[in-house]
Parts: sequence; C-alpha cells; structure tokens
Amino acid sequence: MSLNYVMLGSNDVTKARSFFDAVFPAIGGRLIAEYMPHAFCYELRGSGRIWVASPFNKEVATPGNGNMLGLECESKAEVQKAHQIGLSKGGTNEGDPGARLQYGPDFYGAYIRDLDGNKMSFVFLGDIS
Repeated sequence: MSLNYVMLGSNDVTKARSFFDAVFPAIGGRLIAEYMPHAFCYELRGSGRIWVASPFNKEVATPGNGNMLGLECESKAEVQKAHQIGLSKGGTNEGDPGARLQYGPDFYGAYIRDLDGNKMSFVFLGDIS
C-alpha cells in the first residue's frame, strides 16, 4: 500500500497558492491540477500528491491538533531552503533547521506552519554530519 494524496484545508486558496507555489517546487514538487479559486494539487517526488482546497462542507478550515505533513528532502540544504522560503512567504516557524537526534542519528528537519496553520516538516534522512 502507498499513500496517494493528502488534503490540506484552506480558507483562502488563492493566498495559499502563492505560498505553496514557492515552497513545493523547491523540494521537487510540480503543479498537476488547478481548480482555482477552490483547489490545486502538487505532485511530489515519489508520486505522492498534496491537494490544497477549501473544505467541501463550506465550513472554516482548521488545522488538526497533532496533525503534521512530513515532506522528504534530498539534502540538508533543501530542508533549509524550503524552510526559508516558507517563512519568506508568511509561514510561521515551528522549529529551525537542524539535527533531531531524538528521531534517529540521520534525521535533519525543520518545521513550519502554512498560512492556514497547517503544520509541516521538511526532512532529510541521510548523512547529517
């Protein structure tokens, strides 16, 4: 079994689009669908997809407590770049880039919240020396 897609709710998909159009290409994502102003979809390396959309039930989009999207990066530099771009586009810092040895000897990550408060991590698993 593999993961096909993840859905992130947004209260302003057009505004969210400018954020993700900057962040996702920096980590190998490419836009594959857009239904503006309601939704768009990026495909990531390895074929997983992330949809960003207004909630189908027309209620307010809210981030889930304890939910986080983990995005694999190819290097420490890519983690740093994605984190920096996210911050420059209005994201909120949830953890600077760095080793997270509590998650293993090869775990390097950074954490951010998007414009709607959805939490994500940028992670590199490899030689972090």
